Amino acid sequence: MKVEIWSDVMCPFCYIGKRHFEKAIEALPFKNEIEVEWKSYQLNPEYHNTNNENVYDYLSRSKGMPIEQAKQMTKQVVEMAADTGLTIDFDKNIPANTFNAHRLIHLAAKHNLQDLAEEKLFEAHFVRSLNIGEDAVLLQLAEEIGLDKTEAKEVLQSNKFAEEVRYDIYESQNLGIRGVPYFVMDRKYAVSGAQPVQAFTDALTQSFTEWKSSQPKTNLTSLNKNDDAICDENGCEI
Repeated sequence: MKVEIWSDVMCPFCYIGKRHFEKAIEALPFKNEIEVEWKSYQLNPEYHNTNNENVYDYLSRSKGMPIEQAKQMTKQVVEMAADTGLTIDFDKNIPANTFNAHRLIHLAAKHNLQDLAEEKLFEAHFVRSLNIGEDAVLLQLAEEIGLDKTEAKEVLQSNKFAEEVRYDIYESQNLGIRGVPYFVMDRKYAVSGAQPVQAFTDALTQSFTEWKSSQPKTNLTSLNKNDDAICDENGCEI
C-alpha cells in the first residue's frame, strides 16, 4: 500500500509527524507492505533569506508579532519535538527557501534514498542549524545521503527536477491540501498534522485492511480527529 506524504523541510510539524508516523509503522505487522513516497510542498515559495534573518525575526516580520511572542510560540514546538525524541534549536535556526532542497529530494528518490534525504534535510535545518537554501550546504548533505556529488551539483546548477517539484505542489492543490504534513493512504484516506502515534496506527490499519481486501476507493476522506500541529501559509498552529 502506498502512503504519500506532502511535506516541507522548513515545517517543524513535518519533522515531528515523520517521527510519529515512523513509530506507528515500525509496530505494525504489515510494515514491509507499506511504500512511502515523499511529495514536495512549499509553505512560503516566495521567501528568500537575503538579510540573514533568524527565525524569530522572520516570524515577527511575516506574522506581525513581537519577538517575545515568536519565541514563546517556538518554545511550544521545541517541547513537542522533545517529547518524540527530537532536539530542535530555534535560537540558531536559519529560515530558507526550500525549492532546491526539494529538487535534491527528487534526485535522492531516483536512487532509492528519498527517506534518508528527508531525514538529513530536517536534521540539517532544525538540529544542525545549516542554511539549506545554500548550494554548498545541499552538496554537503548530498554526500552524506550517499548521492554522487557531481550529479547533485549538475542538478543544482540546472532546472532538473523543478517540474517534478511543481507537479507535487499542483497535485496538493488538486487534493485540497492547505497545510502540511499531509499523509495520503492509498489515495483513499488522509491524515493531516503531526498527529499522535496511535492516530497513525489506526489510520494505517484501516487503510491497509481495506486495501488488502480490495475494497473500492471513494473520494479522499480525512481520518483526523483534530486539526492540530499543522503548518500552512499562515504559520504553524499547535
